[in-house]
Amino acid sequence: MTQDQQNTVSDDDFSPLGDTYHRGPVILRGQMIPTDNTTANLLKPDQATDWLHMDPWRVLRIQSEFVDGFGALAELGPAVSIFGSARTPRTEPAYKAARRMGSLIAKKNIAVITGGGPGIMEAANRGAALAGGKSVGLGIELPHEQGLNQWVNLGMSFRYFFVRKTMFVKYSSGVIVCPGGFGTLDEMFELLTLVQTHKVADMPVVLYDKAYWQGLFDWLDGPVKDHGMISSIDPHLVTVTDDPDEAVDIATSAIR
Repeated sequence: MTQDQQNTVSDDDFSPLGDTYHRGPVILRGQMIPTDNTTANLLKPDQATDWLHMDPWRVLRIQSEFVDGFGALAELGPAVSIFGSARTPRTEPAYKAARRMGSLIAKKNIAVITGGGPGIMEAANRGAALAGGKSVGLGIELPHEQGLNQWVNLGMSFRYFFVRKTMFVKYSSGVIVCPGGFGTLDEMFELLTLVQTHKVADMPVVLYDKAYWQGLFDWLDGPVKDHGMISSIDPHLVTVTDDPDEAVDIATSAIR
């Protein structure tokens, strides 16, 4: 720098923040520079465990769930997911239908994926397992759930709903939705949203039990559409049937 240049430099050209401190990809200056350092913190004895419940640690847990899920399912092969209520008794026609659907899918050498719980999920897993097929259960940690049902031969439990739903969508080539409650509706509407907005490739979606689903579609085609909240439901987006065999044929139609 020449003498003239030095004479033109004012105090405003210098940052008062001083040195730069690097912590991984993060830079810190001035009052943001910590008085400790990463290595010292790592080796410090008798540390508090509050960090276990903070967002950076949650991010690592979320990442590990994705890694574990991808690792477990990457070589699964073609699969169809079956959604439905955990509360369906074994004596209900819907349970028997789900069991038949699981069996028919397995006999096509296609894996069956469910939420791994009781009710409809158990029925589909049971049908697939007894047919000698791949019976997958993707469970979720809930206060009152009993874990994966006994008919699952490949299972995982997840902390986070969104990770679990990613696995359903990523590894399924078709979906059958049986009667169910909030969890089933959540899975169904998220899938339909992803398909309709082209976030995922088109996949066949089948709703089993016309009488159960008719009221929902009357509402969607009525007040919801009349208020301009949605366009007309694409008839190619979803099929409603009372026939378990037809449900399986449609749900597996994208698998060659």
